[in-house]
Amino acid sequence: MRDTRESRLLLVLLVAIAFALITVDIRGGEDSPLDGARQAAASVFGPVEDGVASAVDPVGNAVAAVRDSDERHDRIKALEQENAKLKARLGSNDRNRARVVELDKLRKVASRGQYGIKGAEVIGIGAAQGFSWTVTIDIGSDDGIRRDMTVLNGDGLVGRITTVGPSTSTVLLAIDPDFTVGTRMEKSGELGFAGGRGDRSLHVQLLNGKAKIKKGDRLVTFGSQADKPFVPGVPVGKVVRVDPTGGDLTRTLQVRPYVSFSKLDIVGVVVEPPPSNPRDTVLPPKPAKPKPTPTVTVTATPTSSPSSNAANRDYRD
Repeated sequence: MRDTRESRLLLVLLVAIAFALITVDIRGGEDSPLDGARQAAASVFGPVEDGVASAVDPVGNAVAAVRDSDERHDRIKALEQENAKLKARLGSNDRNRARVVELDKLRKVASRGQYGIKGAEVIGIGAAQGFSWTVTIDIGSDDGIRRDMTVLNGDGLVGRITTVGPSTSTVLLAIDPDFTVGTRMEKSGELGFAGGRGDRSLHVQLLNGKAKIKKGDRLVTFGSQADKPFVPGVPVGKVVRVDPTGGDLTRTLQVRPYVSFSKLDIVGVVVEPPPSNPRDTVLPPKPAKPKPTPTVTVTATPTSSPSSNAANRDYRD
């Protein structure tokens, strides 16, 4: 059909008739005058619809299968989430057990050194207050924390308090390049100063350039006047290298700290210094040397040959 004025008028007329029929059918409900026509159409097109439905039914089954698959997927996903929560809970329990161990170690250190401490948890790490190596702990002035208090954990010296807020505090770690602490060698008592070098070993300068130091020797804090910022006797680390003196008046050591700074969690702030210097009593016990295995030497007894036995009998005869 060409697009003419008559064709356009016919299209508008057909649309108007269609809307009129729809309106009459809706208003008539079950008594609609079009009900007979609708039944006649159903009798004509019904078989066709059944055939189409039969042809489309496998597709419908496939859709149902996909829907069921989605439901199974949802159930599997829910189970996976429950398993993940369970694993997280178990992991949390493992972490709690590890924290209990850390807290127990901290209490033992405080008991040996007679330090009055307040336990804290590390809640942040970063360049707080302009320092490179710091952590934030969850206790502050409301808990009796003050600037220049010693911070330790179950392994040894962690650092010192630098900034205090009402409920949090900043700790400058012993590995910070701006950190310095007086040290004393175990047994010999040789004094020195330890400084941080980031993630490398501590740098210790002994005052006595002729001091006899060997790898494995241990250091503790010397202590400060009025016990601030450092109380005495806190384990610092173990010597891993002794640099040659080269005629210097001092001697340089490389010391591996006892504390693992990348795993800090539970720490203690010394709020009461010890009544007396604990010296070396806070250091961890040295591992026992393995006992030498006893050796047994078996010596074979020589046996006499038949000819020598005959000679002995001839000699006796």
